[in-house]
Amino acid sequence: MAPRTLHSAVIQCALMIILALVLPSSCLLPSTASSGRRGPHLSVDTFDERSTIPVSTIQHDSTTGALSMGIDELALKLGGMGRARLVWDCYSIGVDPQLHYSDSPDPDIQKLLPSCRRTQRLGKEALNKLSSLYKYRGVEGGVASLSHISTSADSTTKLLLKLADGLEVETVIIPWNDKRSTLCISSQVGCRQGCRFCATGKMSLLRSLSSDEILCQMFFGRKICRLNGLPEISGVVFMGMGEPGDNLDAVIRATEILTTRELFQLSASKVTVSSVSPTPDTFRLLGQAPCVLAWSVHAANDKLRKHLVPSTKYQMVDLRQGMMDALLDRRLNVRTTMWEVALIAGVNDSMEAADELIDFARVFVEGVPGAKLIVNLIPFNDIGHPVFRKPSHEGVVAFQQRLWTHGIYAHIRTARGDDESAACGQLATKRRKEANTKSP
Repeated sequence: MAPRTLHSAVIQCALMIILALVLPSSCLLPSTASSGRRGPHLSVDTFDERSTIPVSTIQHDSTTGALSMGIDELALKLGGMGRARLVWDCYSIGVDPQLHYSDSPDPDIQKLLPSCRRTQRLGKEALNKLSSLYKYRGVEGGVASLSHISTSADSTTKLLLKLADGLEVETVIIPWNDKRSTLCISSQVGCRQGCRFCATGKMSLLRSLSSDEILCQMFFGRKICRLNGLPEISGVVFMGMGEPGDNLDAVIRATEILTTRELFQLSASKVTVSSVSPTPDTFRLLGQAPCVLAWSVHAANDKLRKHLVPSTKYQMVDLRQGMMDALLDRRLNVRTTMWEVALIAGVNDSMEAADELIDFARVFVEGVPGAKLIVNLIPFNDIGHPVFRKPSHEGVVAFQQRLWTHGIYAHIRTARGDDESAACGQLATKRRKEANTKSP
């Protein structure tokens, strides 16, 4: 999975291209709530790689609700484009229309909607149709409920969501300089990859998430940012619990919804999907999604990589070729990619390991014209491992300098949220242990 000691791995979407912001010409959107709480700006990035697959072509099945539907499909279900647009105007700011319109609408919420929607309502018929699209009533209290929230000293905020079947999944909001936030979301409950440095790997895989369950993390993230005065979420990274490559259909659908102008409105350059790459085909398939691809590398040496990621079945050169093929199928201007390396003291932080990574990366860069490679160095986060330890800051900097000296750009991830166990999987595993302890 995306190495989730990546809690805030949340991975410097600053690495991505900063794009101009525009508003839809048909509706004027407010940037703040009159109540004084910070409201979502609801700006739309202009980016020519915004979902190129019309969301209306996504086929609906029994495991997905309105949250996984585009405007056209939802309009057919609800009986009108106006109804569908109003539903999505609510979802995009973290408001469940089934709750909001079941009684007198909150005027403060209404002010956050586009001006052309503020007098519009969803009647009983529309609400019943919307409810029928979900197996469990709706988004809040249906797809998921917020069961726990914790905030660290740096405002990193972890949300624990309880799904309809009682399982729990984590998502983390990471604010950056009071200007924007990145949301780190999960694609599975647990993970089968078993990375030795990752808390989620200890859980094993319980099940994959539906696209609704993935997208409801964005829904709740937007809601908490709005209510708690956190900066607007402008980027998403699939670096939470689970391996996106083991849940391809739901992950790809989620990226399409996230990057569609009328839905969650993110730029494809601000959505990053990180995979440990279970097979060489993983990136070829993920390459179809409107997102930046990232690879949890951790070591270029096959033996060492197998030690860190026991599920590894392919040689690193074969996995590298899979990523190269995926990027070669993309246009030159959308070949930015990230490699993640969780540095562990005395394991993979040596200069020898750095040199192996340099040689490994050089082949990649030379083989993919226009590729922009960023190596994200992530000092190991303590998950109670009996042997693994966090490397010294000096050692991490030396590793970074070694890569820089040979023309490989490397960034050291800033630790965020350590005081609240923000490394993904820590809170969920802690809660499961507590539940097991209480069981007779």
